[in-house]
Amino acid sequence: GLSDILKAAKVPKGSFYYYFESKEDFGLAIIEDFAIHYQEKLKDTIENMRVSPLARLNSYFEAGIAEMEACKCVNGCLIGNLAQEMSAQSEVFRDRINEILSGWETQFARCLESARKDGTIVSTANTTDLADFILSGWQGAILKAKVARSTAPMKTFVKMLFSTVFDSAFQTSTTAIVNS
Repeated sequence: GLSDILKAAKVPKGSFYYYFESKEDFGLAIIEDFAIHYQEKLKDTIENMRVSPLARLNSYFEAGIAEMEACKCVNGCLIGNLAQEMSAQSEVFRDRINEILSGWETQFARCLESARKDGTIVSTANTTDLADFILSGWQGAILKAKVARSTAPMKTFVKMLFSTVFDSAFQTSTTAIVNS
């Protein structure tokens, strides 16, 4: 709760309300800060044009698995966690979280479009739908990893994405990327 946060930060309640009009404003500030930092992760992985689109996606997933292993599968994704908790309680939170998730989907879709342009994708799969599927599946795998306290669900998701979904949509076998 807010009192616990203020106590841990050694900040008087009056000072909190100097910076934030409400707990909701504070929560939105946390979301914005996370979104800004997460954008850097996406730039380093999904938007890294020095490597192939599939390698970019694999790099993103590897980084996510490493982060979950580092926190012993306790933290998960802040946006995913808040989406589960706050979407039914606050339209402001729900709208902002939805904007962030939509932005991530757009970045995934651009990466998949790059794969289409470089000839890796041979199917007519809608890259926007595929990006939505990937992000939804990945968020579900993160949630399950938290429950299981194991990155196995995340690894299974990546293995199945590359060996099944991508193998049917891409020219070349993706098995080498999954096993690397």
